[in-house]
Amino acid sequence: MGLFGKLFEKKECSVCGGEIGLLGNRKLEDGNLCKSCAAKLSPWFSDRRQSTVEEIKEQLDYREANREKVAAFRTTRTLGERTKVLLDEDAGLFMVTAARDLEEANPDVLSFSDVTGCKLDIDESKTEIEYRDAEGERQSFNPRRYAYSYDFYIVIHVNHPYFNEIRFQLNSKAVDNDAETLLDGPEDRRPPLGGL
Repeated sequence: MGLFGKLFEKKECSVCGGEIGLLGNRKLEDGNLCKSCAAKLSPWFSDRRQSTVEEIKEQLDYREANREKVAAFRTTRTLGERTKVLLDEDAGLFMVTAARDLEEANPDVLSFSDVTGCKLDIDESKTEIEYRDAEGERQSFNPRRYAYSYDFYIVIHVNHPYFNEIRFQLNSKAVDNDAETLLDGPEDRRPPLGGL
């Protein structure tokens, strides 16, 4: 069988036995996983490629048992706006999700005691500020100037068999000073759109 034959060869999910479509295969260490089974894994899980079929089956069993925990979860406090940390303070449990339908999303329910630490991550992006010369060509300042923007993430470190951290964005859009990145000329010192 040639390269194209192998590429278009039908594959079977090593977990559910279903047929895997052309672009639906998710490789495992010792098998294949269909999109449907992959969608049932924890959203915080990232080691799929290094996982065996047996490990994936165990995680899917855990995820199915998690549904009962979600059904029994009683939110006493909500932190956040887009992605939320939901607390069940009476039971000492929490979950992190952006989903509105908890039953369908099946977010992982964890114990407060599973938390081993927490930190803030800041992602910085920069865009060069340029100007148009007399011919209308883009030019760099000397020294170069940049407009910066920031995204803020919280990372909750946890002791869990399938993932060790929950990382999610705190801000809904990048934090910046609305600086213009293409100015009319080298002397243009336009202030940011939002003011200083």
